[in-house]
Amino acid sequence: MATVSLIRAESYDRQQLQKSLETLLKPLGGISAIVKPGDRVLLKPNLLTGARPTKECVTRPELVYCVAKMVIEAGGKPFMGDGPAFGSARGVAEANGYKPILEELNLPVVEFHGKRYQTVSQEFNHLLLSKEAMEADVVINLPKVKSHVQLTMTLGVKNLFGCVPGKMKAWWHTEAGKDASRFGQMLVETARAVNPNLTIVDGIIGHEGNGPSGGEPRFLGVLAASQDVFALDLAMLEILNVDPALVPTAAASIKLGLCPNFADINFPLEKPADLQINDWKLPEALVPIDFGLPRVIRSTFKHLYIRFIKEPMKVYSTR
Repeated sequence: MATVSLIRAESYDRQQLQKSLETLLKPLGGISAIVKPGDRVLLKPNLLTGARPTKECVTRPELVYCVAKMVIEAGGKPFMGDGPAFGSARGVAEANGYKPILEELNLPVVEFHGKRYQTVSQEFNHLLLSKEAMEADVVINLPKVKSHVQLTMTLGVKNLFGCVPGKMKAWWHTEAGKDASRFGQMLVETARAVNPNLTIVDGIIGHEGNGPSGGEPRFLGVLAASQDVFALDLAMLEILNVDPALVPTAAASIKLGLCPNFADINFPLEKPADLQINDWKLPEALVPIDFGLPRVIRSTFKHLYIRFIKEPMKVYSTR
């Protein structure tokens, strides 16, 4: 039975947030059940953009700080990484206020553009992932609750798309064309391959409307955690009163049998019904996965990518 821990949390104040995280993780055995002494621990926040630092488009640095401190106390060696489509992980992080915590904790930042691994998938045999992400001993996934103009919502599963090196993300958008369900399945395969050891959702303040960056902040007052990223996403959709069928990642995880039935999820603390949000704003209209690029551009991009792609070094099915 998948366990999803849910609590009310209203502040990013470090001391309060630290206590909230300790309460949140207690039903999962605490951070020491996830991180062992000597483990290299990837902290994977959502570092989408540095262009809107006041609009809650990225995971809050306070959350990363508190989780990194917990990892250090458990004897782990945390590092932060992401693969923004535009710019560097460090650049986006510093534009969003991360610089003080990076310096205080001496927290390394890894750019996901180095050597790559290929996942075992007949359906997505060109799906490559960052070596830095796949070789971490522990992956802690730290997504932000956001609406999304292409996928309705972005939560834990979609956040792991950041483990695909930056420029390759554009190729996957063109590969999927206008088929959101295929793109959703690719994202689920990515999440299954990365196989995060823990996902903690930053839902104290979300981003609603025309996300992932064109919407507005929305206070939710929720923190959620689970070792099952698919169950966690389903629980958050229940809180937001969003039909999973409208979210390609959730629909694909259910179709592939990776997501448990909602009735089979264990909620040891708060229940989704206790945290219900009935007026969460979804995008005004959905945008095609390929951004409406002309067919000739899509076709040329695909051809060049497949023609010149480097041979992957190693093949994975799961971590």
